[in-house]
Amino acid sequence: MCKGLAALPHSCLERAKEIKIKLGTLLQKPDSAVDLVIPYNEKPEKPVKTQRPSLEEALQWRDSLDKLLQNSYGLASFKSFLKSEFSEENLEFWIACEDYKKTKSSTKMAEKAKKIYDEFIQTEAPKEVNIDHFTKDITVRNLEEPSLSTFEMAQKRVHALMEKDSLPRFLRSSCYQELVK
Repeated sequence: MCKGLAALPHSCLERAKEIKIKLGTLLQKPDSAVDLVIPYNEKPEKPVKTQRPSLEEALQWRDSLDKLLQNSYGLASFKSFLKSEFSEENLEFWIACEDYKKTKSSTKMAEKAKKIYDEFIQTEAPKEVNIDHFTKDITVRNLEEPSLSTFEMAQKRVHALMEKDSLPRFLRSSCYQELVK
């Protein structure tokens, strides 16, 4: 990340992210003038209050992305780190898939599946995740009859990407290094 961006206030980074999302939306719907309005929240979202992990817990994150994702403080820290790098779409997709798998109603499942597809999977989606064509094709076929496993392959690919790329960067970050001092 550019050192200049790190010095910006959190609200500026959030605003830049909102603009990035809106621009992605505009690319999808070029005829819609309604999407040109970019709301600005005076009060930024408050982070979820979570208990700081023990040194032992934080050290376990080095060995397992799953342990990091299962810890509320770890998840919040990881998400904050990815936001600072403008690369939180993989984590947001993973979280959306976890939420999707808890859906009971087939109607809700179809609605959520479409939303996840529109936001993360389709080409030029506002938060498009980086998955191979084979995985994307299987996911699109799975959308014809949504089930709890509709996004399973895509979620596994994204998880592997985060484990290989995002997690090592997070572990080298000052945010994580402060936790394990």
